[in-house]
Amino acid sequence: MSVFERTKRNRVLRNPTRGNYERDEVYRIVDEALYCHVAFVMDGQPYIIPTLHAREGDTLLLHGSSASRMIRHAEANPLCVTMTLVDGIVLARSAFHHSINYRSAVLFGNGEAVSDPEQKMDALGRFTERLMPGRWNDVRWPDRRELKATGVIAMPIESASAKIRSGPPVDDDEDMALPVWAGVLPLEQSFGALIADPDAPVDLPAPEYLQTYIDSRLDG
Repeated sequence: MSVFERTKRNRVLRNPTRGNYERDEVYRIVDEALYCHVAFVMDGQPYIIPTLHAREGDTLLLHGSSASRMIRHAEANPLCVTMTLVDGIVLARSAFHHSINYRSAVLFGNGEAVSDPEQKMDALGRFTERLMPGRWNDVRWPDRRELKATGVIAMPIESASAKIRSGPPVDDDEDMALPVWAGVLPLEQSFGALIADPDAPVDLPAPEYLQTYIDSRLDG
């Protein structure tokens, strides 16, 4: 299995046994997360910006306004991108050992602006399909003005690592006999009832691919 080389930049230092450098494991986290945070330094000041992302092989695509400082700065500059999935609240017998079960990924690379209109349109299709498979061919595509207003950064993933915590609390031996409940409260993503746009001129049924998406997530 392909792995990312462990370097000073991507090595997990705190609780290193939770570190994972397998490319497939990192990409599973990237592909499941709906949002990411992009960290960069501009004019000597650090910034962390949340945004949409999609993955094309070993390249991460980042979405934003073409006028945003993240998009303007990201071209040819180093970026650090993170995603975190929270799976449960870990309740220990001591306050010190309370924790979270999570899966996180940290990716490094230099940004490249996507300026070719066809490539940018393809990237916007990937963003849309990532949010809802089947949606891209059901909606109006961006026009020339919207395409110009949208920025897309391609970041070849040069280095990455995952960090994962799972399982029950890890209490000290002397605390095991305390009369305190300990365990894990699992957290799962759920769906509410669909809410149709109240301003829609026509009452349309929800598309089949939307229900398919919901069912696939519930089955998973």
